[in-house]
Amino acid sequence: MRIISGTIKGKKLFTPKTDNIRPTTDRTREAIFSILYSKLSNGFNSLRVLDIFSGSGAFGLEALSRGAEHVCFLDIDLTLTQKNAKLCGFTNISYQKTDARRLKPATNAYDIIFMDAPYNQGLTLPVLENLYQKNYLKETTIIIVELEKEEHIDLPQTYTQIDERVYGISKILFLTKGS
Repeated sequence: MRIISGTIKGKKLFTPKTDNIRPTTDRTREAIFSILYSKLSNGFNSLRVLDIFSGSGAFGLEALSRGAEHVCFLDIDLTLTQKNAKLCGFTNISYQKTDARRLKPATNAYDIIFMDAPYNQGLTLPVLENLYQKNYLKETTIIIVELEKEEHIDLPQTYTQIDERVYGISKILFLTKGS
């Protein structure tokens, strides 16, 4: 696993030594960032990113490498995320060691939110509802949700799906705040 582009392109990250963490593949992450670039007018400059179920931290670190202003990593175990963040040397990072289903109200909304919950465990929908209720979303926030390709969720009306892609065993949903 490595950083694909940006200021630390090619940096190899520590990988999990347990099956409890399933990092998004480099190929899938690269595809997600390509799609995001097509939807963003100014690239990643000045964007605030929230990486939920951060695991290795690869998504957020990729965003920082590409110019994101700040990334918050959120997970119940941040050990591997913090190890990789230290390796990469970024300082514009914050951490929330918490269950994403029990978020505190946001002090700042985010421009991009990436969430890669453990597959088929029913975690995605409650987190989406919590993000909306606790004011983590701007009108322009893009939410990227990774699911197992056969997993189905009924999106709340508070979200609009703008794209969907399948890569290997993963299905990627691109959402915005609904009306």
